[in-house]
Amino acid sequence: MKMVLTGGGTGGHIFPLVSIARKFKEIKNDIDIYYLGPKDSFAQNAFRSENISVITIPSGKIRRYFGIQPFFQNLIDIFIKIPFGIFRAYFLLKALKPDFIFSKGGYGSIPIIIAGKMLGIDIYLHESDSIAGTANKVTGVFAKKIFVSFPLNKVKGLPVKKLIFTGNPIRKELTEGNIERAKKIFSISQSKKPILLVLGGSQGSIRINSLILENLDYLLENFEIIHQTGTVDYDRVVRSKNNKYHVYSFWDEQAMADALACSSLVIGRSGAGTISEIAANGKPSILIPLPESAQNHQLNNATIYEQSGACIVIEEKHLDTEMLVKSIEKIMDPSNIGQFCSSAKYFSKSDPAEKIAKEILTK
Repeated sequence: MKMVLTGGGTGGHIFPLVSIARKFKEIKNDIDIYYLGPKDSFAQNAFRSENISVITIPSGKIRRYFGIQPFFQNLIDIFIKIPFGIFRAYFLLKALKPDFIFSKGGYGSIPIIIAGKMLGIDIYLHESDSIAGTANKVTGVFAKKIFVSFPLNKVKGLPVKKLIFTGNPIRKELTEGNIERAKKIFSISQSKKPILLVLGGSQGSIRINSLILENLDYLLENFEIIHQTGTVDYDRVVRSKNNKYHVYSFWDEQAMADALACSSLVIGRSGAGTISEIAANGKPSILIPLPESAQNHQLNNATIYEQSGACIVIEEKHLDTEMLVKSIEKIMDPSNIGQFCSSAKYFSKSDPAEKIAKEILTK
């Protein structure tokens, strides 16, 4: 059996594809897996470490902001890059003869999906967010099935008849963290204070980082902090590092799992991947949606999650010290925290990657 994975170059697209690939390898020993997508070092490193063949496909990106330069870039992408990408993908897929294509969306997936449809290859999509991205909206018409992370009545922009609610596939290793190992990795003190985990993602959030620094004295009175800043803002934040404030730019899979395992409260953005990883570990959270996210999907994701009782959502326009302190005190109240934890765990779907694999293999 052969399968082709495709999707955009962000971690939100790539990590679920890694999870899917691992599950198919677990179920089918004889499967050959290929990744076709835009040139991206992050994706190439992620897949090659999984022994997955990576093939670069040219792709265009439609810019939704105005200006002379974006206008001409869109023309080049629409009339040159995308057609060339479809042409290259067509002949590669014709040679590979995969049994199916699995796409996580993103602009990089469009040429592969169109070429696959031209060749009559079965196509499956996964949409992580509650509001479908543009690529999945465009290619959803070609899909045999579309797997989604949120309940069907909460998903917008996709053909309902094709939807299957599986949850968002995460690497199962992220639920296998070890608290004792975490204490060693992060040099946790013996103060017995709860651990606050701040997640910035690979790029990080300067605004969330600033929020932590501005309230560092209060937070350190009540927590020991593990802060993943992202690479861009690390140098600024690390200057405040001390024996109860542990600062990292980015970390590997095991460190992420251990950080989640030992944390008592998580603060982060509300991408579907972040929500899924927090929920799978049963951790209460304060989510701060990225206001610039496409179609404001992060706010929609966070609102759905908050309605389950698993978190508190603070929009950036309302974010200040008073709101932060109020939210922390509400969650950490002994009479409340157990309910936040159980609601998070209940929201998480059991092994989405396995559900997806079984749906495809029993087609």
